[in-house]
Amino acid sequence: MFKSYHKLFISSVLVVAGTSSTIFAAQSSVSNTYDNGKRVIDGGVTYPVTNGKTASYHINEETLKGGYAYGKKATENEIKAWDIDVMPDGTGLPEGKGTVEEGDELYEAKCVSCHGDFGSGSGSYPALAKGNAEEGVATLKNQRTKPDMDGPIRVFGTYWPQASTLWWYIKTGMPHAAPLSLTDDEVYALSAYMLSINEMTIDGEELDDEYELDREKFLKIKMPNKDGFVPNIDGPKGTDNMRDYMSNPKNYGNGTRCMKNCFEGEPVLAKIQTEIKEFSPPLSTVRELPKADASATPASEGAKIYEASCAVCHATDAMGAPAVGDKKAWEAVLKKGIDTVHKNAIIGINAMPPKGGNANLTDDQLKAAVDFMIDQSK
Repeated sequence: MFKSYHKLFISSVLVVAGTSSTIFAAQSSVSNTYDNGKRVIDGGVTYPVTNGKTASYHINEETLKGGYAYGKKATENEIKAWDIDVMPDGTGLPEGKGTVEEGDELYEAKCVSCHGDFGSGSGSYPALAKGNAEEGVATLKNQRTKPDMDGPIRVFGTYWPQASTLWWYIKTGMPHAAPLSLTDDEVYALSAYMLSINEMTIDGEELDDEYELDREKFLKIKMPNKDGFVPNIDGPKGTDNMRDYMSNPKNYGNGTRCMKNCFEGEPVLAKIQTEIKEFSPPLSTVRELPKADASATPASEGAKIYEASCAVCHATDAMGAPAVGDKKAWEAVLKKGIDTVHKNAIIGINAMPPKGGNANLTDDQLKAAVDFMIDQSK
């Protein structure tokens, strides 16, 4: 939970921070339920099985005996392959290095189309920086109660409590069209650039273009808002800290567990102060599908595959892929020969993953989609 910047409320619905990577879990109420002698953190309740049912729901009691018809226990190597978390203490953080300047070049090549110049945001995707992070933390107390008031600045430098989440997120999720395609050195370089545009320091040292970030230096990063969240969920006592915090409703409510008849008299409701009345286009509650055009030519298989699997990258050139309709871009691609174009689409090339990331497509289906894009770009 974001520290000190929230108002107390009746605990009918509560959202709390669940891990150092800020995973959120909704809680319907604070429960007195216990699991192995300790209070359940998330307020969940385990109902006993009675006459083959838990409450109103039937249950397959065979699963309670420990036997399952499908799957197997994961091996240590399988767990290791999937365990790619990066923790604040350095667990999972590999060796590597990269400079701010290298990160700047990578950002221009792979990130700017979505996140804007210097991380300022493009409208469709979130901003990554808004000036000096240390100064930006103070804005987190802002309340936009009037139209001309500034709201809080929630970007990487001001809001995230741990830098480890940055490294993990870039490595596993970016670029959007090709996750896990960056090398460890490239992730360090992009992380260095992120720190630089947020005007952050490491051990008091500013990150100029030549600054090289490595694992040892990364572990020295101190986020400006590290202590802006409660409770402390890092380390071996994190779960118990959350349990203790949730056990005291004064930390997040009005001091009383309540789900009905919570008020004496009528509750005071907060009204919208700045109402939006005009919308373009006008709001509509119509839920009808558009009528099919009986005279329209049925879409080819290539067109259908393009819409389902290729348009996310090829509808525009924002992702660095040749856009459908861009004659010059496709003429340059076709200089390699159609067989090479088909092969590259199947096995992947540069930031494009094999088969565009859809392993369910056959080679012929992918070729049909490529042929459709070429035909639409003549």
